[in-house]
Amino acid sequence: MRIGIIGGSGFVGRHLSGRLRARGDEVIEASLRDPAAAAGAVATCDAVVNLAGEPIGQRWTPAVKERMRTSRVDAPRALLDALAARNTKPAAYISASAVGYYSPSETATYTESSPHGTDFLGEVCAAWEREADRAADLRMRVAIVRTGVALGPGGGALAQMLPPFRLGAGGVIGNGKQWISWIHIDDLAGVYLHAIDGAGGVFNATAPVPVTNAEFTHTLGHVLHRPTFLPTPTFALRALLGEGADVLLTGARVLPEHTIAAGYRFAYAELESALRSLLR
Repeated sequence: MRIGIIGGSGFVGRHLSGRLRARGDEVIEASLRDPAAAAGAVATCDAVVNLAGEPIGQRWTPAVKERMRTSRVDAPRALLDALAARNTKPAAYISASAVGYYSPSETATYTESSPHGTDFLGEVCAAWEREADRAADLRMRVAIVRTGVALGPGGGALAQMLPPFRLGAGGVIGNGKQWISWIHIDDLAGVYLHAIDGAGGVFNATAPVPVTNAEFTHTLGHVLHRPTFLPTPTFALRALLGEGADVLLTGARVLPEHTIAAGYRFAYAELESALRSLLR
């Protein structure tokens, strides 16, 4: 197949492109900096995967928050408008989203059918997905992948965590009770491949066994044979990231109910086996 990837130079895009090429697919990369050019590049593809979006892991200023929204809402809208004007279109549109769609909670459990949150990330993710759903009006099959904390080599959350943990300076963040709905990068790419190959709807790209921050901290320290006694205080994170610290201080317990029902089988359901595969 011929697959267009928008945002293919990022952490997820590199892994997905590698998996596609390894199985013999042709990959066409494009950027949403020029939506019209991106539409031209992917118009003859069998499917297009939109992974583009301003990074979440930074200090949230008003300008940064606007870039987060614009890159996820306005830019995809311009892409689909440009595709609507073309005679040839991909058969499928697969859009990234995130588990930030759900309200932060230490007690609730969410599946793909749960409502979106009303905080900033919840509203942005809901708008992001509404734009993706517009592709159905162009007779494109639509799939949406709500990604959790992606763990893999060469980037993502693990690259930021490892240096302090390897020095024995890792510890819980905040009260440690916030949920981390994580996923191994191989499974994340696998969920995207499942959608590319014909599955539709919304997929939670999260392992079947989410953990709390305290459980994650203990498991990572155990795998690395390092102590985890030094907590990261809330005030330090807020001083560094401002409102963006909420991404680390809160979380949601998200289960991949529809992902599993649609036939995807996770290679890494348990955190310890996932970490050992990545750190061996």
